[in-house]
Amino acid sequence: MMRRDARHLALEQVGIDGQERIAAGTVLLIGAGGIGCASAAYLASSGVGHLMIADFDTVDETNLGRQVLYTPQDVNQRKAEIAANRLRALNPDINITAITKRLGDAALASAVELADVVLDGCDNFATRFQVNDSCVAAGKRLISGSAIRMEGQLAVFGPNYDNRPCYRCLYAEADESMDSCAGNGVLSPVPGVIGTMMAVEALKYFSGVESDISMLHLYDAAATEFHTLRIQKREDCPACAR
Repeated sequence: MMRRDARHLALEQVGIDGQERIAAGTVLLIGAGGIGCASAAYLASSGVGHLMIADFDTVDETNLGRQVLYTPQDVNQRKAEIAANRLRALNPDINITAITKRLGDAALASAVELADVVLDGCDNFATRFQVNDSCVAAGKRLISGSAIRMEGQLAVFGPNYDNRPCYRCLYAEADESMDSCAGNGVLSPVPGVIGTMMAVEALKYFSGVESDISMLHLYDAAATEFHTLRIQKREDCPACAR
């Protein structure tokens, strides 16, 4: 393990202490699509101790262009199970749990409680709101990412929601135009860029490296530009308002 983690150990911001915290950490990954595949691959290869992958969907042929953990032979198989098997081959020294059932409120709350960090790369607002509410209730770090067309978004929330906004402060209502790439399209590497950035934020959290909390990072792949906006806390937020 020391040799495998050599580049982390040599990194001033991580070192032995940081890598030990990474190895002791638990991440709940919501969604094993294009974003989740990239996040999971780097979290597993980086030695995160326990990775829980929640996705009840199966692999479709249209997924193969951007969901890089799957092959044509995996079509119609459960994404979470296939992803878990691929990641165990990538790093057999970590614990990986595949959650293949849709998580209701109670089951999601229990999974969030087990995690140190929650990564949400799902593809619909109903689930994003549900994940956010569970993270607010449990006081857990939430790293949220999305991608559509040639654009991506990344934001980091919590774990302190008393004076900081949550995901519902950013989106008071569902923006259905962002819900699916099926009709809008997406450039295949863009979800990978966002998923990789989400993995970076999770590893920073375990290593004690400060992140830009409550900031929305917008990635424009067409222009190769990033823009950052501050998210304001809503006094009437149904999730985090006190």
